Amino acid sequence: MYTALPITTDSFSRYIAEIRSFPVLDEHEEHRLAVRLHEDHDLEAAQTLITSNLRFVVKVASEYRNYGLKMLDLIQEGNIGLMLAVKKFNPYRGFRLITYAVWWIRAQIQSFVISTWSLLKIGTTQAQRKLFFKLKQARNAIRSLTGGDDDLPATALSLDVSESDVEEMELRMMGEVSLDDELVVGEGTTLLDTLVDESPNQETRLSDMQEQQVLNATISEAVSRLGEKEQFIVKERITADEPMTLQEIADYFSISRERVRQIEENALRKIKGYLTSNMTCQPA
Repeated sequence: MYTALPITTDSFSRYIAEIRSFPVLDEHEEHRLAVRLHEDHDLEAAQTLITSNLRFVVKVASEYRNYGLKMLDLIQEGNIGLMLAVKKFNPYRGFRLITYAVWWIRAQIQSFVISTWSLLKIGTTQAQRKLFFKLKQARNAIRSLTGGDDDLPATALSLDVSESDVEEMELRMMGEVSLDDELVVGEGTTLLDTLVDESPNQETRLSDMQEQQVLNATISEAVSRLGEKEQFIVKERITADEPMTLQEIADYFSISRERVRQIEENALRKIKGYLTSNMTCQPA
């Protein structure tokens, strides 16, 4: 088909510089190219539509940078979603490409996050899992009390963990690169500031809300198709604020830890298959 700009071993900042070299299309030019693709299957038009929107993929991917995954992996998945959107985009529907594409970008990234289940791998103990789910919330609460300053001892105390545990989890959640890092120390300009910042209009906000509703409904449907024991394990191991350990669930069902792990893996495999199938079959 056609391909987006490849992401290899180049640094993140270089990739940002490269995608910024592609101009954002105005509505008229975007419509003209989309018609060429829709009517004539013009792959050159498709390539231009893709490259002009790569910067928006980075902005969407940045929303998922705290899931323990590399930023470039998230961007690559988002680029796949963008390509799918461009392929299916109908220029006669009356809205901009990015309004339509943002669903596909987010869906592809969310599918990647769910399929890899980094939230399970980020920690092995109940304390680490609590940190994963609660760290950002706790830090924001501390900052609101201290006027914006971080307070490591207070954060650790509020979560009932050690300061070293907080520091370790922060490093894990930072991933490969932080969009909040300053390009030049002291100047205040970050990598995220270099991207186009278009405030979402009412149509985009509505689209985002509908996308989340569709995703939540799809996940709920996937979980409802699991067996009773599988549903319990997914709920208590994945979605609970205080996830149970393998041993706790093993004791609850009077089975071995290994059997719990097998049931969990099988349940996640079923959910991944259902989500992949439904995301692939979304109507254009």
